[in-house]
Amino acid sequence: MKEKILEIISNYKKDKTRLMDILHDIQGVAGYVDEEAIELLHKELGISTSEVREVISFYHFYSSEPKGKVNIYLNDSITAVMHGREAVLEAFEKECDVKEGSVSEDGEFGLYHTSCIGMNDQEPAAIINGKMFTRLTPYRVKEIVKDLKNGKDIKELIYEGDGGGRNALPEIHSMVCNNIRRRGALLTHDYTPFDVTSNILGKSSPEDIISVVEESNIRGRGGAGFPTGMKWKFGRKAKGEHHVVICNADEGEPGTFKDRVLLTEFPELVFEGMVIAGYAVGADIGLLYLRYEYKYLLKYLNGVLEEMRSKNVLGNNINGIEGFNFDIRIQLGAGAYICGEESALIESLEGKRGEPRDKPPFPVEKGYMNYPTVVNNVETLASIPKILTKGADWFLGLGDKASSGTKVLSISGDCNYPGIYEVEWGTTIKDILDMSGAQNVQAIQVAGPSGALIGEKDFGRTISYSDLPTGGSMIVFNKQRDILRDVVMNFMNFFIEESCGSCSTCRNMTTVLKERFVKILDGKGVASDIDDLLNWSDVLKVSRCGLGQTAANPITTSVTNFRHLYENLIQKDVEFDSGFDLEESVKESCAAVGRQPILHNM
Repeated sequence: MKEKILEIISNYKKDKTRLMDILHDIQGVAGYVDEEAIELLHKELGISTSEVREVISFYHFYSSEPKGKVNIYLNDSITAVMHGREAVLEAFEKECDVKEGSVSEDGEFGLYHTSCIGMNDQEPAAIINGKMFTRLTPYRVKEIVKDLKNGKDIKELIYEGDGGGRNALPEIHSMVCNNIRRRGALLTHDYTPFDVTSNILGKSSPEDIISVVEESNIRGRGGAGFPTGMKWKFGRKAKGEHHVVICNADEGEPGTFKDRVLLTEFPELVFEGMVIAGYAVGADIGLLYLRYEYKYLLKYLNGVLEEMRSKNVLGNNINGIEGFNFDIRIQLGAGAYICGEESALIESLEGKRGEPRDKPPFPVEKGYMNYPTVVNNVETLASIPKILTKGADWFLGLGDKASSGTKVLSISGDCNYPGIYEVEWGTTIKDILDMSGAQNVQAIQVAGPSGALIGEKDFGRTISYSDLPTGGSMIVFNKQRDILRDVVMNFMNFFIEESCGSCSTCRNMTTVLKERFVKILDGKGVASDIDDLLNWSDVLKVSRCGLGQTAANPITTSVTNFRHLYENLIQKDVEFDSGFDLEESVKESCAAVGRQPILHNM
């Protein structure tokens, strides 16, 4: 094994910034990264063993402990829970003879939970040895495990090998479905691949390209909404030996799966958007950060890049434009929601823990390897070729005054037609609910857990940067759902799990808020506890990244819009209750020593 590990390290030219790839490859051949491998990485890459260990421990899909021959990662997103995750988990535990979070005694099966894997429209879903398994039921679990025990290859178990569209290609061979329910300006097949690169770039200056993007008023589709043209202008003006364009394909927001569909059906559109951005900002380095959960797309996407190189729309002197040298490398993540934040993503690209950087400087000044770096979302980059082909005025004619163009939405939960919907900005929540076949709706989560949980009184509002901005996630909850115990609790657990722990606010206050929230759920809360939840949530706003700043949103927006649910649970006519039951707390210790608790007589 030592020789194999040394060969892997050599394949990456002993480049410590490629530590993520090296760890993936080591785990691929060894199953996990043991102490011998860590010591070799220390010696060969010139980094400390503690640095290696902290990277391994930071990411969900790395392990320094032996795993099973078959490793099952069962998604625990709210939509999975809503559609039968508990029964599926019980089936896996029974059939594999293993408890969640451990490896079976015979070493055959490892069973683990994982956060949202981008399959919200086809839950419950799991990743089994790198392959996606969707719409799981206890019966299907039984069949899958039986076949695995009988020695069948995991590829043979893809029971719906043509999930729709390009999912049926041999390079993907996935049961994943696209579920494109509504197409608009972006998702229509009126795009000739690489037409802009071949016919427009060489005839237009980089400044001209940036002007068109600015005139279109396109804003980032990842959620923050920063004007794309302005970002490109800043990036072009920044001084550096190299310039970098990064496509952020780490969509980890629970309920979001639009980038998955764009990368499956429209990768040429995304990659050409990167090429155009590279030309505009003067970049020679292109990186696409692909979340680990979408690893099943990696071979296919690399094949698209190879085809682009063969057509000279990627590489050196692209399309005969002298000096325009730009290539793209795909970096696979390893499971960390925080890496959706652009500076944390850059840290990860450099082979480190995905901890957000302090700003300033911003990435456009000093980003990847301290080079000026432009980071754009998948959907943003996919929009660029069409804007340049059809013009800024065409794009401005879509949407509303504050938000031009269209928005691709990922809709899931309690609706008849979960999937992808492309709508113009300015569309009302009511229209979105109607088109997705949602009935008897109690609430809808707009923009994922970091967004807002709204009720019926707000269904007339619109998705817009001037009203309800969103990165694309929409989760519907009907009136049978327990909003507090099921939804808010799931979201708070998610933020606690995914915090990088760097800021004390995010590390501590999320847990403090959850404890006070649980006190209310347990019937021990008082009126002041609700106010405490709101007041303490303000502390999180000083966190240095978006995760920490929005981690209290599940609580604050549910209190704001569903306060009656909280008030129904608190004690009436009681001003103070610490929530601490001394007699209950010593019951276990008394039982251990055979003593009866007598606290009630004190």
